[in-house]
Amino acid sequence: MNSVLLPVFYLPPISWFSVFLNPENEIRFEQFESFPKQTYRNRANIYGANGKLSLIIPISHNGKREYKDIESSYRENWQNLHWKSIKTAYQSSPYFEFYEDNLRKIFEIKEKNLLDFNLKALEIIQQILKTKKAYSLNAEYIRNPEGINFREEFSAKNPSEFEMEAYYQTFSDKLGFLKDLSILDLICNKGPESLTYIKNIKQSY
Repeated sequence: MNSVLLPVFYLPPISWFSVFLNPENEIRFEQFESFPKQTYRNRANIYGANGKLSLIIPISHNGKREYKDIESSYRENWQNLHWKSIKTAYQSSPYFEFYEDNLRKIFEIKEKNLLDFNLKALEIIQQILKTKKAYSLNAEYIRNPEGINFREEFSAKNPSEFEMEAYYQTFSDKLGFLKDLSILDLICNKGPESLTYIKNIKQSY
């Protein structure tokens, strides 16, 4: 088994799930890192009518730095805005209607802390994928942890290094294939085949 330290993301990219669900990987989630800005920890990329669209969870500036203490801001109703954007993007995709009720539950979660919200959302995604991957949370921050460290991987700014085959996307006829979007994109377009697709991704580690 590989000991793997993974960051916890908001509706993670498909490549993240290829690491998370790999049966060879024993997963620990990082909760003590100093919260890095502009990463997938509070953003997810979907395929909108004009191309890639980032959904960003606003953060409350409470002076705390550790990820486990970072709070989501609910001054704006971002959950409602994100759900509307997802519906607009995927309502004509092959499987959106099939998963709509389950996906909507993500945007009804009320958690003060971003980490807790992301973990609850992951539970719902695992139900949709019909997976029950176990994980643990780390007990302290270790600069150079043993095993494979993914804290700095999965850049929200740079192209994905994971190899994955193109699949049909709602707007791909017009704008082409967009690689490694949020797991939502795969679920809505590939449905029950999502798990097989994830298993066939070529790892970059």
